[in-house]
Amino acid sequence: MSAVTGLPRTVLRLHRTALIVWAAFVLAAVAGLVWLNEITADSARASGSDWAWLDYSEPMGWVSTAMYYSFWAVAAWAGSALIGRELESGTARLAWTQGLSPTRWLAAKLALPALVLVLAGAVFVPVYRWAWSANRDLMGDNWDFGDVFAARGPAVVAYGLCALAVGALAAIVLRRSLPALGVAVAVMISLNVYLEQHREEFWPTVTRTSATEIELPNSASQIENGVLVHGQRNTSVDYWSCDGTAAEMKRCTDDLGITGYWSTFHPQSHFWPMNLVETGILLTITALATAAAFWTLRHRTGAARKESAV
Repeated sequence: MSAVTGLPRTVLRLHRTALIVWAAFVLAAVAGLVWLNEITADSARASGSDWAWLDYSEPMGWVSTAMYYSFWAVAAWAGSALIGRELESGTARLAWTQGLSPTRWLAAKLALPALVLVLAGAVFVPVYRWAWSANRDLMGDNWDFGDVFAARGPAVVAYGLCALAVGALAAIVLRRSLPALGVAVAVMISLNVYLEQHREEFWPTVTRTSATEIELPNSASQIENGVLVHGQRNTSVDYWSCDGTAAEMKRCTDDLGITGYWSTFHPQSHFWPMNLVETGILLTITALATAAAFWTLRHRTGAARKESAV
């Protein structure tokens, strides 16, 4: 029991440098957001420059990008230092000979970093949402950008938890720190690219039709648009070539058979359902990777014990 009780303290001591760096990173991001909102925003408006809004929007983008892609570091750390190094060096096996089961060892290794990631997200996400919405006149309508989309909701935390689980699984399967690091980062990058490419499919889009050309709100994320030719959707008709006077344009569109216009898009109100769906996908992968890590560890250690008994 004492070994189990002392393991979280041991994990904390072994990885305190990484945890301190992560805490400093999150606190610096939060402090930067507060500074931008309280100081930079007012000075940008007071300057009167047409480009002053960049003084606010660009650093906001840097903060969200850094937090969004921090899952690369989490995956690398979990696959290399947290799990991989101890399996490669034999430190883990030594711990298992001292009354600590492999399952409890792995649970302690994952629980503390997972808790830190969740707590960091609980601090960062509300502050980022506050800074993003407090000065909308200094920012574009970019809610669907990859980093902003994740940073304004729980998806940014889910990416970190998923990276932790994938890194642990890679380390347990490969039992080598550097190969596990490379595989974990590659898997997370591929997963991120896939989710970003298919994000617009996570929630049903809205389609608007009109007899005249459609002007969507700036906040709308347009997916596809086109014209109605004899009442049917068409994306191949080159109606942009119609120009001239109103009468000439009317004659041109009539010749093309255009009877209206349509546009498919995501309004800004779709942010939460889309973000929660992506979060659910990531947490599902996290659960599967975690279960696979525990199963693989039990299977391998069980097989090793049988061999040693024989």
